[in-house]
Amino acid sequence: MPEDESGSRGVEESRRGDRGTVPREGDDDEAKGGGRRRRRGGVAHRKERDPSLPPRPRALGRDGRQPIREKRRPGPLQGDRAPEYLVIGHICADLLPDGTAVLGGTALYSAITAARLGWRVGVLTRGRYGVEVDGIEVPGLEEYADLVSIVVQEADGPTVFVNEYRGGRRTQVVRRWAGEIDLRGLPPHWANARVVHLGPIAQEIDVRQTGSLAPRFLGCTPQGWMRRWPLETGGRVRHVPLRLPPELMTRLDAVVVSDEEISQAREVVEWVGARRLGVVTLGESGARIVYGGKRDELPGFPVRTVDLTGAGDVFAAAFFIKASDRAASAVDAARFANATAALSLTGIGAGAVPSVAEVEALLATERDLALRR
Repeated sequence: MPEDESGSRGVEESRRGDRGTVPREGDDDEAKGGGRRRRRGGVAHRKERDPSLPPRPRALGRDGRQPIREKRRPGPLQGDRAPEYLVIGHICADLLPDGTAVLGGTALYSAITAARLGWRVGVLTRGRYGVEVDGIEVPGLEEYADLVSIVVQEADGPTVFVNEYRGGRRTQVVRRWAGEIDLRGLPPHWANARVVHLGPIAQEIDVRQTGSLAPRFLGCTPQGWMRRWPLETGGRVRHVPLRLPPELMTRLDAVVVSDEEISQAREVVEWVGARRLGVVTLGESGARIVYGGKRDELPGFPVRTVDLTGAGDVFAAAFFIKASDRAASAVDAARFANATAALSLTGIGAGAVPSVAEVEALLATERDLALRR
């Protein structure tokens, strides 16, 4: 935290109009205002103080209060308002075939989505950005500073993924791991954000620490808890069944997985969906939802697809935001999320995430078409 520049400055004591006061009889010295007065010729004069001495502490005013001081400037986190949408997870570096890296991960895409939809957003992550790590130029986070507040727990480098696509299926290799995020490092006023989104991508969130979170709505995209790889050396990712402790499952308001992940997460999705909201995203085809034991499948919006990257994270953030509105139904939330994700497919990267006005326009167009049919 920056040092207080105000020091010990205060309002200067007012000077008396007369040159001195007549002492009481028998008083040789008087201590007033922190200095000693000596009698000279029947008048008490203030002795000149050695200017080389350090300044005296300010005395209390006549009313017993401290003198007025300049307000201490708050640190960057203290000055920020608590986020409405908090996402926790690694902002990773995805290594491209040409050796360059781009930033990605649920924490980044979901945070940008929530911000574009008009919410005040915070991110808790772990890594190192804007530096060269293992010969890889890792991009910085500066371009997102105006959109989201990001707390970065320091590490030697970010989590680095290499994504390979074969026959329409993705295989992944973890080249570097940034380590676990310590939820105890969360700014205290962030823990009760309106929506908290647990977005692990690489075993970085310890489920035992999530009990300290107190949001109005707790959502989860648990893909990172289903990934295993050689932790010390890095290596190819394999998928394992999702296992969450009952104390976390009972607190979840929604869980979102992809159609590729449902085989490992079915039990959790069904259990959460029976009491609240479970979702399986189907790519361009839309989403399947389980809500209060009911089921529905909503088609996607037909758009010209340019890039699929991050679409599931965009969907999840939009779904959690809409579902946190008690006036919205599960179907409303899924339709809103479908529209948001569809629009994100029409461009490349996080810059293609739409605004709330664009989403509402697409939904209005869809309603008009439905009425004409």
